[in-house]
Amino acid sequence: MALSAVIREWGRRRKAYHSLLIHRLLPPPPPSFASFSTGGDGNGDGDGFQSSRVEIFDRDLKRKQRDRAAWLMRGKDDFADSVADNLLDRLEDCKKMFPTALCFGGSSGAIRRLLRGRGGIEKLIMMDMSFDMVKKLKESENDSPNDNLETSFVVGDEEFLPIKESSVDLVVSCLGLHWTNDLPGAMIQCRLALKPDGLFLATILGGETLKELRIACTVAQMEREGGISPRLSPLAQVRDAGNLLTRAGFTLPGVDVDQYTIKYNSALELVEHLRAMGETNALFQRSTILKRDTALATAAVYQSMFGAEDGTVPATFQVIYMTGWREHPSQQKAKRRGSATVSFKDIQKQFGSSG
Repeated sequence: MALSAVIREWGRRRKAYHSLLIHRLLPPPPPSFASFSTGGDGNGDGDGFQSSRVEIFDRDLKRKQRDRAAWLMRGKDDFADSVADNLLDRLEDCKKMFPTALCFGGSSGAIRRLLRGRGGIEKLIMMDMSFDMVKKLKESENDSPNDNLETSFVVGDEEFLPIKESSVDLVVSCLGLHWTNDLPGAMIQCRLALKPDGLFLATILGGETLKELRIACTVAQMEREGGISPRLSPLAQVRDAGNLLTRAGFTLPGVDVDQYTIKYNSALELVEHLRAMGETNALFQRSTILKRDTALATAAVYQSMFGAEDGTVPATFQVIYMTGWREHPSQQKAKRRGSATVSFKDIQKQFGSSG
């Protein structure tokens, strides 16, 4: 099959994945059909909720991948550190202090290590769905203790946040929420966990992430197997992020994006890095078998299509940064429609038209 036809097929599949992703970006059902909250039992009783939703990701598999990542994790990951540091920079723009903070996600260890007193955090709650990862984080805490920071560790799932409502001043999620099946619901639980005027900071991987690997997988599978099975998960687009914050009920939403290009010696080294980060495929509709010749063909296609002169291959990581606040009367608000006392026509007459 011609390469152009393969690329068109990849584009078609990508659109299909995005339409599937849109299901989990839609607002949750109204309270009459499903109720939820932070700290519920997850069985639909009291404040907990159990909603009917599209299950895209295998959360049990993702937990096992996080278990494996705890043992494969490098001492220092430049990519994770850069994302965490850029996210924490937002705290330096705030005059407000955040005494109690909740931190979870794939790069939570980097968040704690790079905190360096930013945000005035006195108590930090570290959470992960993997028991082994929590154990790893606790060992790291023992190796480099911080007397000015009280740290506690919790095993918990982002989809059923085990935190009381209005109990923390800051929620930080670094590279983790893109693996949740109900992304708006998880973000709403984060908002409920915040005290009024609390801050939500999050990063997720965007739709341009690993675009080179997606193309190489598509070409190799079409060549070797005559068809395509999903090897990489669908991810949110930048345009979706602002809607997510608004749907979750955050005020003063802010979204920006960074793009990282990392060079690897081979496609296989990239895969090893993804395993160490716990970022490998967790789709329910995945193929559980990857043929050896397809894997080798993917690496070869990757090298031939994207390889540099020095023999390395690039991998793109698009990181979406999201900022939102829980509502508080002290926050600035837009004026009521029609409340202006000066018209634009008067301003134009006073200062003249430009151009």
